[in-house]
Amino acid sequence: MSEDYFQQLLSERQEQGLYRNRMVLGSSQDASVIVNGKPCLAFCSNDYLGLANHPDVVQAFQKAADEYGVGSGASNLILGHSRPQHQLEEELADFLGRPRVLLFSTGYMANLGVMSALLQQGDAIFQDRLNHASLLDAGRLSGARFQRFRHLELDDLEQRLISSSASRKLIATDGVFSMDGDQQNLPRLAQIASKHQAMLMLDDAHGFGVLGKQGKGTANADDLGMRELPILMATLGKSLGTFGAFVAGSEALIEVLIQFSRSYIYTTAMPPAVAEATRVSLGIMAREQWRRDHLFKLVEQFRAGCMAMGIPLMDSGTPIQPIMIGSIEKTMEVSRYLESRGIIVTAIRPPTVPRDSSRLRVTFSASHSHEQVNQLLDVLSEVPWDQFEDAA
Repeated sequence: MSEDYFQQLLSERQEQGLYRNRMVLGSSQDASVIVNGKPCLAFCSNDYLGLANHPDVVQAFQKAADEYGVGSGASNLILGHSRPQHQLEEELADFLGRPRVLLFSTGYMANLGVMSALLQQGDAIFQDRLNHASLLDAGRLSGARFQRFRHLELDDLEQRLISSSASRKLIATDGVFSMDGDQQNLPRLAQIASKHQAMLMLDDAHGFGVLGKQGKGTANADDLGMRELPILMATLGKSLGTFGAFVAGSEALIEVLIQFSRSYIYTTAMPPAVAEATRVSLGIMAREQWRRDHLFKLVEQFRAGCMAMGIPLMDSGTPIQPIMIGSIEKTMEVSRYLESRGIIVTAIRPPTVPRDSSRLRVTFSASHSHEQVNQLLDVLSEVPWDQFEDAA
């Protein structure tokens, strides 16, 4: 490899319209932010409940940093498993009604950790085609035979299960799909898994905190327990507003992950201050139902406004409300126009989404006001859509 090769890769990325540029956030995560030095309204974060900058969560972090320091200093199995981390695992387990929880540094590492620990050559893994990249990558790297079924088409999944000769099978799916905002049919999926003696794993990164009683997530909303859904993963950096992820399940599952999950064993543990802040955030999430109520009122307001303007939205009842555009170029033009009017909505392009399905991924937070949603709708009504047609 050489510098010429690196430049070739970058040039190809630019020619395809897929080059990514990072925005610099100069403020706390909130509805109103400072991006690249300018004040803006942001409709693209995953801080669904508005807890990332909650004063009680911030204070808990600061207090714990004074007591425990900033870094954890070691992996969990050396000397990094702190009291706040242990308490958070116990409180999450109690909240979800599952025997045990294990914390991971990120959702990506949690998904890799589960599949590397549970699967090997000769096994089979089945995944929805639009699962998050971390699930897909974990499946590919597991050593098991990896198959993807058509999005939400569970008849396709069942046919693949019938054709599989593997003795051990795992089905993995998102609960809420991160780029479309739609939801998996978990009750039917659980029935299929039971019928074909497959274990079921749920990545509930975008459902946890938003759906179900007290924000317990997609499985709770669908009344599925550990018998139907033995492996539950969710993240802490979205609705809870902090950082990290967890896997919830049986005593035996968690012990297997501790013993065999490479992405748990061979990485630095979560800092104690993050765990302590998350404990406070979890309590707020469970107590304050008004956050979810307000959030879904904002979603209803936005969908009604777009419908009145004839702006087509995808079929989503969650805080993820994508505006499908299709063309990479046109999607980028509209995103830049919104930014020029003080609105940040990220353009989502391949390979994150399939070809010809670029979209604006609008997301809402409980920290948004109805007035701010009206401001977004006003700017969308002024987008010169036809002006960007030639770029499509």
